[in-house]
Amino acid sequence: MSNGKTVALHTLGCKLNYAETSTMERLLEQVGYESLPFENVADVYVINTCSVTDNADKECRMLVRRIQRKAPESTVVVTGCYAQLKPEEVAQIPGVDLVLGASEKFNITKHLKAFESGDSTKICSCDIDDVNTFHTSYSLSSRTRTFLKVQEGCDYNCSYCTIPKARGKSRSQSIQKVLDDISHIAAAGVREIVLTGINLGDYGRNESGQKTDVEFLNLLEAIDNHEGVDRYRISSIEPNLLTDEIIELVAGSKKIMPHFHIPLQSGSNKILGLMRRRYRRELYQEKVEKIRSLIPHCGIGVDVITGFPSESDEDFQETYSFLADLPVSYFHVFTYSERSDTKALDIKPVVPMELRHQRTRTLRALSYRKSREFEKENAGTIRKVLFEGSHDKAQMEGYSDNYIKVTIPYKEGWCNEIVDWKLAFAI
Repeated sequence: MSNGKTVALHTLGCKLNYAETSTMERLLEQVGYESLPFENVADVYVINTCSVTDNADKECRMLVRRIQRKAPESTVVVTGCYAQLKPEEVAQIPGVDLVLGASEKFNITKHLKAFESGDSTKICSCDIDDVNTFHTSYSLSSRTRTFLKVQEGCDYNCSYCTIPKARGKSRSQSIQKVLDDISHIAAAGVREIVLTGINLGDYGRNESGQKTDVEFLNLLEAIDNHEGVDRYRISSIEPNLLTDEIIELVAGSKKIMPHFHIPLQSGSNKILGLMRRRYRRELYQEKVEKIRSLIPHCGIGVDVITGFPSESDEDFQETYSFLADLPVSYFHVFTYSERSDTKALDIKPVVPMELRHQRTRTLRALSYRKSREFEKENAGTIRKVLFEGSHDKAQMEGYSDNYIKVTIPYKEGWCNEIVDWKLAFAI
């Protein structure tokens, strides 16, 4: 049933945001909205925001200005982390009509129905401490790979991070409901599910945030024995929550891919302490060595932040040397960005922005070398590659089980197929 209206949605930020945007899109389609690409002129625009860095906030404002130029009569809805953290600031952006906080994003159809164009900007939010629900979310824009939210929120208090204030306390979906979601996703023909969350390894707390006797390992065991989907990936897991039992399960599994993404943030114990991280570099190294001993071909990704307050040249060199010596596959490098209402603002001295960017470039160059080394190490081996579609039918791409990107000439019938592929090393 169509209501004659169109909607275009855009996601900023993490994989979890993509899962939630896709869920909001389905909710809107169920009440008659037709989904359009974000570049098109639509009646309603929805921006699901991130607020990890200042650039994410700036990008939201830029998108709203772009909408105002091409569709000034449209209704603009802003939700996500930026909307929860700074609803009044978002509401003051010219062109924004509705601001939906963490508790209201999945009530978007109700709020749009109640909103009348021409009204003053409406803020629908609540204190983050009052958010104690879990809403099933997964993306279905691609039949190849789906992001499935199984955990939400975070109880950690890293000194640079605003996510606990934007997402609330740690809470999880029950194992049975996760399995029900997987069955539904499998029916759509999806071949790979990426398990996502804010602090995935903390899985097991109920919707009220109370600890239960269920752990992330139990969820992995359940999905490993569940029929329907061929492949699973763990999106990201804190090193202190990555147990030997989880590594051993992945090592023996045919469904859970040999691929871990483990945030490090710094290779300096001094900086890790100032960041309020819950581990030291020695533990991180132990986890990587354990993975490599049991799963030699495993892909290992790293998150790292450059330019954290008081990071000296010596501290940065510690990080560089630590990463250079680790048998990891790639990095995601983030330049430290000041966020309001965080403990890191009190740490001095501040690293000049140009020096932060210089360190980011240095680590990204190292990441490229590590990726090439990992590809060379795997050259000549046969790995299972899940191939994705192609827009122009000239080339197609896919990822091996251990997360090596493969690009080949387009082959009819290979989209969404898992193929035994001999990896080559492009010189």
